[in-house]
This record gives sequence, C-alpha cells and structure tokens, in this order.
Amino acid sequence: MNMNMKTPKLRRIAHLDMDAFYASVELLRYPQLKGLPVVIGGGRRAQDAAMMQGADTTALHKIPIHQFPLLAGYTGRGVITTATYAARQFGIGSAMGLMKAAKLCPQAILLPVDFARYRHFSKTFKSIITEIAPVMEDRGVDEVYLDFTDVPGGQREGGRVLARLIQKTIFDQTGLTCSVGVAPNKLLAKMASEFNKPNGIAIVLEDDLQRVIWPLACRKINGVGPKADDKLHQLGIQTIGELAQHDVDWLIDHFGQKTGAWLFDAAHGHDNRPVVTQSEPVSISRETTFERDLHAVRDKAELGVIFTQLCEQVAADLQRKGYQGKTIGIKLRFDDFKCVTRDQTLIDCTADAKQIRQAAGQCLKRAPLKQALRLLGVRVANLCKTPSSSNNIENMPLAPVQQAQAAINKIAVADQLF
Repeated sequence: MNMNMKTPKLRRIAHLDMDAFYASVELLRYPQLKGLPVVIGGGRRAQDAAMMQGADTTALHKIPIHQFPLLAGYTGRGVITTATYAARQFGIGSAMGLMKAAKLCPQAILLPVDFARYRHFSKTFKSIITEIAPVMEDRGVDEVYLDFTDVPGGQREGGRVLARLIQKTIFDQTGLTCSVGVAPNKLLAKMASEFNKPNGIAIVLEDDLQRVIWPLACRKINGVGPKADDKLHQLGIQTIGELAQHDVDWLIDHFGQKTGAWLFDAAHGHDNRPVVTQSEPVSISRETTFERDLHAVRDKAELGVIFTQLCEQVAADLQRKGYQGKTIGIKLRFDDFKCVTRDQTLIDCTADAKQIRQAAGQCLKRAPLKQALRLLGVRVANLCKTPSSSNNIENMPLAPVQQAQAAINKIAVADQLF
C-alpha cells in the first residue's frame, strides 16, 4: 500500500446570495430604517426630492424617520425590486405591484431604486470574494457560484470554514451580509443557500440527499417553475423524494425527453455543470413601465424622450461592459398586456446611442401603434467585444486558484474568531 497516496478531494461548490441586496445597500445609507418595513421600487418622485432637499449627503442617517415617504396612498404602476425582511413578513415580495403592496403594508417606507449604487457594491463584494476563492461564476448583481474544491480551506468542515471567512470579510469591508450554501454541485448549493437566510451557512454533503433534500417541495429545485410544479401536483408528486421514486422513462413520458431526463437527475442530486468564470451575455436591454398608458400620437413627445433615454442607457451599458451589437430590437406591451417585438440587424456592430436610436426607430415604424402602451423596451443582441475591451482590466481573466494560497492565514484567523 502506498502511504503517499492522497485522498481525492470531494467536489465542493458554493452558491453565495447577498441578503435582500438592494434593501441592505439602502440601509447602509439610512441605518435609522433598520428593522422597519422598507420597500425598494420605482423611480425618484417629488417626495424623495423633498426629503433630500437641504440634507447633507454625509448625514443621511440623521434624516428623521417621519420624513421618509410611505407606501400608503401610492398610485402608479411601479413594481417592487426588493424589500427588507421586515416588509416581507406582510406578504410583500419582489415583482409585486407597489399599489398592491401598499394595501398589505401601508406603513412601509418606499425608497427609489439606485442601480448605480447597487452596481458599485456588487463589484465590491465580488472583488472581495475573488481574492479568497478566485473560481467564481457571476450570476447577476447579487449572487455568484464558487468552486471551493481546490481552494485552501475549501474542504474543511465541508466548506464551512471558507464560507465563514468569505461572509466575515464581506461584512467587515462592506457592512453587508450574505448566505452561503456549499454542496457537491450547483443544483444543491443553490438550494442550500436558502436554508438559513439571512446571514446563514448550510452544508450539504454527499450522503445528505435523502435526509435533507428529498423532504423539500419540488418547487425548491431551481428550474421548476409554476407550470411544472402544477403538473407535478396533478400527478400526485409534492416532494423531491416523491419525484425521485419515478423512473426516467415515466418522467420522459409525462414531461418530454429533455425535461423528463433533467427532472430525474435533479431529484437524485445529479448536476455536472462547471463553475464558469467567464460567460458572454446574449443581449443587453433596458425597458420601462409607464406610470400611465401612453399613446403614440397623443403622447408622442413624452414617448420620444423616454425612447431616446432608453437607447442612451443601452448604449452606456454596452460601452461600460465592452460590447457592441448588430441586432437592435424593441419591445412593446399594450394596455391589454399583449406584447410585440420588432428587430433589425445592422451591417456593422455598434454601441453608439444615435445609431441604436435610429435603428430602434425603424423597428418602431413596423409595429402596430393604435393601442396605448404600458411598457417600452430597447434591446441590443448579436453582441461582439469592442476592439479596445480586450485590454480592459474588468475583462481580464480571473486570477488562478494558486493566488488563493494567501487566504490560508486568513482561514486560520477565522477559525479563532468563530
């Protein structure tokens, strides 16, 4: 027997999700609102301007609570982007209309969305993570996947030691909390990150499937939507464990080849997807829902301003991310909620606001505009990198795993702190 043989490392994948990210960032600015029901949604309004008028930006924490706008009496079509946990206790959730939320919790404080600030903190916490665990897959503004397998400390306590270190470092440097799930793969890690929210850590080991995962509702599987869940209920399947009792052929018969095979794998905790450190976006878009229905003729001037702004925002997003696009498209949602899209492919790629506005305008001319509009959107697809973006430091490949050796000392310190 070779005594020098090393035990093979277990695959340890983490899913990190920032806790109520937008709301938490706002509470850094307004700590006096901590513990109160707060809703983030819609654009800036007159009430927000009145509250901020004369306020020193370095003393925002001194604004009296009674000066903040409330949800009570809100009128309009704005939707909730996120809400604090105190607000969620009233049944308020993301994508809910602000008017509906106002009926559930009229005393909730309403703050406008500040995407520039959220992007800043998003870049900050991701930069902190990659200094410790460099193999990171960006999944949006507030969540990432991490491969702990070969990172120092990534195997200790199933990954708990490294997860604690990341949690603590993010909190120490930003004041924000996050929840982390560590498991053998992405599928289980994503589920685990929801187990102990907020500011929690959950570890799922290879032998935990039947005890931890199978009792959960099928809806907890990331990818099982309302329609699939309804069909599973109709078939008498409530939990993941009940789903796992059916063979793959039975599932394919009821859900089709692709979905049936995927459901079988998911129920048995199988997922071989790697953590992808770099991925190319399919498209970049901007859209807005109007406070009131706008008509292409009666509200032509107002629509024109909004349309131009959307094109400028998309162009700015493209330039910031180092992309250009060939296919320019528009999205319209009418007052009866029906949607129409139109697009046009250019000869050359562009990230120029005027060219995008011109092409989008041509698309608009091909759309039916007799009905009033609820929503207008502009989209750029068929993307390519701008020539100069290859030298942009934000687009450089992530540091190799070896750079995580510097985290060893941090982990030792973390063991003493927790």
